[in-house]
Amino acid sequence: MLKLLDLFCCAGGAGMGYHLAGFDVTGVDIAPQPRYPFQFVQGDALEYLAAHGHEFDVIHASPPCQGYCKQTGMEYRGNHPKLIGEMQRMLRATGKPYVIENVEGARFALKHPVMLCGTMFNLPIQRHRFFEINPYPSALLPGCDHSGEIVYITGTPRPKFGPRKDPPADVKRAALGTPWMTIVDMDEAIPPAFTEWIGHQLQSALRQQLAS
Repeated sequence: MLKLLDLFCCAGGAGMGYHLAGFDVTGVDIAPQPRYPFQFVQGDALEYLAAHGHEFDVIHASPPCQGYCKQTGMEYRGNHPKLIGEMQRMLRATGKPYVIENVEGARFALKHPVMLCGTMFNLPIQRHRFFEINPYPSALLPGCDHSGEIVYITGTPRPKFGPRKDPPADVKRAALGTPWMTIVDMDEAIPPAFTEWIGHQLQSALRQQLAS
């Protein structure tokens, strides 16, 4: 089984998708992650990558998004690290297939990013995420479609939106595909469907490399 390193793993939305695609997943995060579903190492992601990246077949990284996020006020963005450039340098140096994920505001920092939306996978959510995928995927996906009923997903309660736009936690978990997560875990979680699709693309690319 191919081994995948899940950096900045949080509660494991990305890791679950790769697991479903057939990878043996190890997660790393600076904060404790008691609900992470797979092998977990608490530590600095960049330090762990430098020391252990060579031990894995594929590496995924979701560096902090606050410095790129529209919801972070311009006056506060400088308080948050922007690590995409450093991640690109380090990941390319490993020679391994890799994925870097982030929010829409980071798309110009990513190389040829692929945008994924929940509606592309028949999920009732509008969560858009951008992925630099190396090697670039060969499969195509339909565009996103927000015309249907959409579940408002956030892990942070926002009473001002009212109950109609802030559904119960179980409804959010079902829509996101993360039944093990708390309401706070879901705030920035990647739907596992995203990385399950990416994982299958990477598996196919690796099989082609081995066959050539």
